[in-house]
Amino acid sequence: MDFEDDLRAGDDELDYMRSISFRPNDRSGSLEGIPFVVKDAICVEGVETSAGSEILEGYKPVFNAAVVERLESSGAVFHGKTQQDEFGFGSFCTNCAHGTPRNPHDTSRVTGGSSGGAAAVCAATDKDILSIGESTGGSITNPAAYNGVFGLTPTYGRVPRTGLVSYSNSLDKIGVLSSSLELVAQGLEVVSGKDSGDQTSADRQVPEFSRESVPESLTVGVPTQLEQVDLEQPVRNNFEASLSKLENLGHDVERVDIPLLDPDVCVAAYYVMAVSEASTNLARFCGMRYGAEGNPGDHDDFNEYFSHVRGEKLGDEAKRRIILGTYARMAGYRDDFYVRAAKVRRKLIDQVEEAFDRYDLLAAPSMPGVAPTFEEAQDMSASETYAMDALTVGPNLAGVPQLSVPNGEGDGMPTGLQLIGPHWGEKLLIDTARQLGSE
Repeated sequence: MDFEDDLRAGDDELDYMRSISFRPNDRSGSLEGIPFVVKDAICVEGVETSAGSEILEGYKPVFNAAVVERLESSGAVFHGKTQQDEFGFGSFCTNCAHGTPRNPHDTSRVTGGSSGGAAAVCAATDKDILSIGESTGGSITNPAAYNGVFGLTPTYGRVPRTGLVSYSNSLDKIGVLSSSLELVAQGLEVVSGKDSGDQTSADRQVPEFSRESVPESLTVGVPTQLEQVDLEQPVRNNFEASLSKLENLGHDVERVDIPLLDPDVCVAAYYVMAVSEASTNLARFCGMRYGAEGNPGDHDDFNEYFSHVRGEKLGDEAKRRIILGTYARMAGYRDDFYVRAAKVRRKLIDQVEEAFDRYDLLAAPSMPGVAPTFEEAQDMSASETYAMDALTVGPNLAGVPQLSVPNGEGDGMPTGLQLIGPHWGEKLLIDTARQLGSE
């Protein structure tokens, strides 16, 4: 049974894949023959790329994203796109225009968002598979924890975003998920590095992430602001067990105070920045250049036409974030909201960098609880849903790398340990996760 057959051997409701397009590849390289899938917001030449939205239905890029080019050049074989929340707007992968993926561990539960399909497809098969996701405020860490796989969100600028349908340009990061930590390391090594198509990609030497080394005598900080989040008991128990493992490996674990990691501050600053940039980015989807179109002749003016197309083709959460973002950017409000949030981010970066002068790594739970059921997720208000990002938005605002490591179960569902490193510290995260797995 091959990879595609294996994915379809189970429940038909496990709708992780957006589309399938097998592309034979005779190149040789470090990932020779490894199947890979990409989140639906990442462009693949000739394959519909909708970013989980009806408004981009029918859009087939004429080029590959930089990460796709690099993976194929290394010998990996593209197999399809994975489901996601529309434009990355969601914590549960339930705001999807093309079907809602279900958690392989319990199909009554969500996969997590927004890269829910990217994580679920790794958990649904026991074969080696590399999945490329994207994170703005926790969209790799969240589904990695909910599905019990590894999910690495790199430093902002480590992986080029050329060919990504952007949510928030100053926050978006393309990363790697897999049930195999070694495949995460290999995949990150391949996709990292400067690309001329992305001015924010860093011109830095790419470490040998796949080369094993043993970290010794690390000092691990546990931010008190993140530890004080309302955690479900199994998550707290597994987190404490992970800290004990780190101590047993010879590392020092200490509590550290990073005031601006307070979720009440971080979540507010993150959403102001993210929705402001999203409302600008989504202005291009107006029924004229990409995807869905209407008949302009049926309307009195272009504003009426644009409003009709966007009203018909954008989902409720996309509309909510466009309205919030447009409000935050309006004359008279920009200084009070967007500029103030940007100042908070700058100060947060300073505090995080100061912490890394004293600590090698930071550690926190990946998510406050296990994956909720669809009914539980549906009953949450928008503000309650946004609060689910309390543990992940801080590191994302600071642009530092995160690695979600499976660290046990609660109520039969996976939980995750979030290792957070300094800028460009992905190698240490991977090596520490290797060490935890070998204990």
